[in-house]
This record gives sequence, structure tokens and C-alpha cells, in this order.
Amino acid sequence: MIISASRRTDIPAFYSKWFMNRIREGYVLTQNPFNTNQVKKIILTPYHIDAIIFWTRNPKPLIPYLDELYQKGFNYYFQYTITGYKRELEKATPHPFKAIETFIELSEKIGKEKVIWRYDPIIYTKYTDFDEHIRLFEKISKSLENKTEKVVISFADPYKKIQKNLDTLNYHDILENKNKLYELAKELSNISKSRNMIIETCSEAIDLDYCGIKHGKCIDDDLIEKLFNIDLNIGKDKNQRKECGCVQSVDIGMNNTCSHGCTYCYATYSETTVQKNRLKHNPESPLLIGNFEDLNEEVRRKLNEVQTLF
Repeated sequence: MIISASRRTDIPAFYSKWFMNRIREGYVLTQNPFNTNQVKKIILTPYHIDAIIFWTRNPKPLIPYLDELYQKGFNYYFQYTITGYKRELEKATPHPFKAIETFIELSEKIGKEKVIWRYDPIIYTKYTDFDEHIRLFEKISKSLENKTEKVVISFADPYKKIQKNLDTLNYHDILENKNKLYELAKELSNISKSRNMIIETCSEAIDLDYCGIKHGKCIDDDLIEKLFNIDLNIGKDKNQRKECGCVQSVDIGMNNTCSHGCTYCYATYSETTVQKNRLKHNPESPLLIGNFEDLNEEVRRKLNEVQTLF
């Protein structure tokens, strides 16, 4: 089993203490986002877990625990996002200089092959036009040269639940101008090659092969097998979009719990809800938000009977 930690929130940045408590206890409880009375018990031991994929903009709080994870026998790698966008788009992400500094620290600690840079999503707004994306990508890639082997890109999707946020940015869909998209893709590909980085897309239908950009898998069975010398027999994650190449995983995060304040984020669309959820967080709880005692009696009884889920 592969653990995704997490597409829905930044666990390393905001919930590292909770995550390590779950590792030490050997399990975590996850709730169905559409029905909080549907709760699963996920066993977290090296025997059950093939790898943990961390998605983050700030792994700094988790770095002190990485030796413990390694000693316990867990395999892991990082999907690390650095874009450098203005505060109008990313209200509370680490300053790009700090993010790059932490990226280098992490890469030198665990190996550059285990830290993948994400320049994603690529979003066209009044603050981030074609030239600005080239400038940012060039600057960040130069700083990360020889500190990673791969960069992942994707293009912003205008989800209805964040459309109001996008309207304030003069957003327009780059996919509607294919010529400009191909021009940008070719530039990013050339820059990546000059920095000794493989460049791949995430969850994109568009074919950029002739630009030197292939479709990627963020949760990548081939990479896991290569990094950790294990054999996996696992298929595509059917819970993800058709364009997503990721293999099956279990996500232990929760929407509306990340405080980075990214205007375009599909998993954080209510800052009020984020603030309420953060107040309900208990690092000692098996749940990311709330406590075991908050669940109804029947759900608690069934969970107490569960010894192992996988």
C-alpha cells in the first residue's frame, strides 16, 4: 500500500507532529469528505506501507523526524512545490528563497532522486503572464540544479468552486491558446534540460512529447521500485482523473485544512472553514480534524473492532 500525504493538505508543513504520532501509534483514521460517519482505519507500519509520498510547500517541520522514519523502516519521497508567485496568488507560502534553501537541505539529507520539484499549477493571470513564468522557472531551476532529477508541471484547472477567486486575478485558460502553450512548454523543456532535469506533466491530456515533455506519474510505481528495490503489483488509481497517471494510493489528508492560502487551490476553497478546522486539530487524535470521541457511538464501536484494513 502507498500512502499519499497528501494531495488534500500540506501535512509536512502543518501537521508533522500529528503525522509522527500516527506513525508511532501505527494507524490513522480517515473520513469520507462527503460523509464524515464513513471512517476507515489505515494501518501505518513498514510491513503494510510500501512508500509514503509527501506533497508539500514546506517540509521544514518534518525534517527533524526523517531519521526516525528511516530507522523505523519507512520508504518515502517528496513532491515539493516551489512557484514563487506573488502574494495575490499565494498568501502564506514560504518566501521562494526560504523554500529553495529548505529544498537544498532536504535534497542533501535524503538524496536528490527523492525530492521532485513541482512548478505547478502554471496559471495565467495579470500577475503571472508568459514572461513571468519563464523568469520564475529559470530562476528557481538555476537554484535547484543538481539538487533534483525531475520537475513536474501542470496547468491550472478552473474548478467552479474557486472560480470566484480566479476572477479577481484576471485569470484566463492557457489551454485555449495552444500556440502560446506549446511555446511556453518548449521554453520550460529547454531550461530543464540545461539544468539536467527531466520534465514531465501531471494530469494533463495534452501531448507535449514533441516539446520534450512526457506524461508523468506523481505517485510512481516505477520510481518506488527503483528507489527502494521492491516489487509492486499495483494499477492506476481509479479515484483520480482519467489523465492522471498515478498508481493507487490511500490519501490521509482532508480538504480545507491547509493555511498556505493559494487562491487557485482545488482542495482549499474556504478560508473560514480552514480556520475552523485548524482549531479542531488535536495532534494526539487519530483523526486529522476532531477527536475519536466526536464520532458517533456505532462508528466508534466498529472502528474498535477493526484490527487491520489491508
